Amino acid sequence: MLAALVLAVITGTTGLQTIHFNAAPPDFTVPSAKGGEKLSDLRGKPVVLNFWASWCHPCTDELKDFVHARALYGDKINVITISSEPHDVAASYLRLWNIDLPVVEDLDSKISTAYSVPPIPVTIVLDRSGEVTHVSVGELDWTELHTAIDEVLAPESAGSPGAGVLR
Repeated sequence: MLAALVLAVITGTTGLQTIHFNAAPPDFTVPSAKGGEKLSDLRGKPVVLNFWASWCHPCTDELKDFVHARALYGDKINVITISSEPHDVAASYLRLWNIDLPVVEDLDSKISTAYSVPPIPVTIVLDRSGEVTHVSVGELDWTELHTAIDEVLAPESAGSPGAGVLR
C-alpha cells in the first residue's frame, strides 16, 4: 500500500484509472431543487463527492465528517453522496439516521464505472473550476477532509494547491 501511495504522489495519479488531478471528472446529473442539474453546472463552488453504501462500515463511519463539513462550510461547498445500492436503500439509511446529505442513486453503476471506483469508500474533492484536487481511496478522517476543503477554498491569490493525498 505504501508503495502505491508513493508511486501515486510521484506520478500524480489519483488511484482511479479514469480520474486525473487538475482535470474535470465525468459529468452526471445531481438531484436538486430544480429537478436535476449536471455536476458541471455546480462550478463556482468546491464539490465533495463521496461514493459509499449503507452496508459499508468505513463508509457510514465517515458520514459524520461530511455532515460536519456541510455544517462548518455551509453554502461555500457542495457535498454529494453516490450509492450503487438498490432504489431508496441509501436514502432510507440517511433518513433513518437524520443525515441531511444529498444522495445520487447510481442504480446501474454507470457513475461508479465512469469514475473507475474500486471498493468503496472513495472521496473526490473538486475545486471551484470543477477540477479534481484530492482523491481518497478508503476511509478518510476529518483532518484529511477539512484540509482538502480548506485548500480549495483558499483565496486564489494564495496560489494553486498541489495534488491531494491518496490513501
